[in-house]
Amino acid sequence: MSLVSMPFVDSGVDTALHIVAAVVLIGTIAAAGYGFWRIHELPIQKAHTKEHHQIGLITALTWIGFVWHWVWVIAVFIAFVDGEQALRRIRDIWKGNDEESTGSYQHEKHTQEPSSDSVVADHNDKEAEHA
Repeated sequence: MSLVSMPFVDSGVDTALHIVAAVVLIGTIAAAGYGFWRIHELPIQKAHTKEHHQIGLITALTWIGFVWHWVWVIAVFIAFVDGEQALRRIRDIWKGNDEESTGSYQHEKHTQEPSSDSVVADHNDKEAEHA
């Protein structure tokens, strides 16, 4: 065999390898397209699960996002951010009520979580009752 000759040329194996390569190429392109489609439809799926009020806007922005990708980013932002809560938070910050709303949230969070000392004491009391 010389260095100029190529293996599998003009044989049945050559055709089979071309068919395998074509199937792998088409499969890779289809998988990449499907993955792109799933990621691109993410805002619409999120809007459906949250029962978003602006689902029509999110759908339109997602479709326009196929051409102008920055529009898709806006659709993601609208779908994932709770607009009402964000506007309330901005209003509270603007009016200067930030400390009160944050403080009440921290107070509620602190009162809901039991301290580790009370958990240990409760565990010790239960062990004493069983003994």
